[in-house]
Amino acid sequence: MTTNENARPASELNPEHTPRAHWAELAPDVYKAMVRLDAASRRGLDPVIAELVKIRASQLNHCAFCLDMHSKDALAAGESVQRIIQLSAWEESRHFYTPKEIAAIELTEAMTVLTDGFVPDEVWQNAAKHFDEAELAHLVAAITTINAWNRFAVTTRMVPGHYQPGDIKH
Repeated sequence: MTTNENARPASELNPEHTPRAHWAELAPDVYKAMVRLDAASRRGLDPVIAELVKIRASQLNHCAFCLDMHSKDALAAGESVQRIIQLSAWEESRHFYTPKEIAAIELTEAMTVLTDGFVPDEVWQNAAKHFDEAELAHLVAAITTINAWNRFAVTTRMVPGHYQPGDIKH
């Protein structure tokens, strides 16, 4: 992690919020099942795409804990700061991503923001052009899984900022 000479001293920052519940401790079987689901959904999926999907879904769901975790994991795996930052405005920053990554990001948005209706055929067809059937099935599972993680974290108000890559073994 780099030092930011413009960072504010802790005494000037707002205090951290308190989590509502430590759900992983209170429902350990559910947590373990989620970890297994997460691991299974990532098998056969490009790790770069998996992290981009996790970050984009977490942005859409306003999940600060998962944004912290997956941005740090992506950086530790060699992802660029620029691509992580531009992900929130990917439609104007398409030139930072491959067509396959764009297809995954589009599918992530369609599956995450279901208030817009079902996943459009053109989004599915574009993803199907870039992913074979097994990859696409794993991509759908990975997007579904990060959305579930986001809901656990946002609902229980998990606190961002303390995660270090490798803290949680997948």
